[in-house]
Order: sequence, then structure tokens, then C-alpha cells
Amino acid sequence: MKFSNKLSDGVHILAYVDICKDGDLSSAAIASSIESNPSLVRRMMSRLSKAGLLISRPGVVAPKLGRPASEITLLDVYRVMEDNQNLLHIDEKTNPACIVGGNIQETLTDIYDQIQKNAEDSMAQVSLQEIIDSILVNNQKKK
Repeated sequence: MKFSNKLSDGVHILAYVDICKDGDLSSAAIASSIESNPSLVRRMMSRLSKAGLLISRPGVVAPKLGRPASEITLLDVYRVMEDNQNLLHIDEKTNPACIVGGNIQETLTDIYDQIQKNAEDSMAQVSLQEIIDSILVNNQKKK
């Protein structure tokens, strides 16, 4: 099973831009923090910019948050970064002649939809500011 890091990378970029606002905000510097490559970071920053979560201009190394960190939720970033926004996926190739195979999709769809709603409701309650504050607290503990 392949897992997506897009949400965490999107949050990482936004937190980096806010925390390091007086430092090097180049895609190379951000990529170094994520341990990725600058072109991938630029593509992710473009998505965040198109959604209004980040203000960035090509050729100018001065990105900034599109709105206060307290007004950006984890759900906002999730909706921008994830192409397939379903957390759980149903196997659509089951045997319809089998009692389980013929009924599993409908049964799991209802359950998965509720899990999705609960997860999105939880993400809507977490602000980027809370994440930034936690990063700064965790950093202080390491000193």
C-alpha cells in the first residue's frame, strides 16, 4: 500500500514559510528541510498559492502565508494537496456471486463515509498556528 506525504509536505511548507520568514525561503532551502527536491517543492507551493494559502511570485524568493496561520486549517491544506481525498478505499473487484463479495462494497461505503467525515471534522479543528506552536515547543524541548 502506497501512502501519500502530500498533506504533511504541504503543512511543512506553510509552517517553514511562517517560522523561517526572516531566513532563506528558497525552494532549495525548503526542499532541504523536507528532504525532497526543489522542483517538487515549487509544484507544491504552486498548488498552495492557487488555493490562496500561500502568496508566492515566480522569480521572487519571498513567499508568505495567504492568510493568518490561525485561519488555515489542516482540512484546508488536505483539500489542496491530496488528489484523491478519500482516506479509505474499497476494492471494487469482488465476486458479486459471493455473499461477502456481493455486499462488501455497499457495507464498507457507509462505514468509510462516516470515518471520512469524522476525520475531516477533526482536521477542520486544527489550525496551522497550533501546528507551528507545537513545532516551536518541541524545538525548545530539544535544546
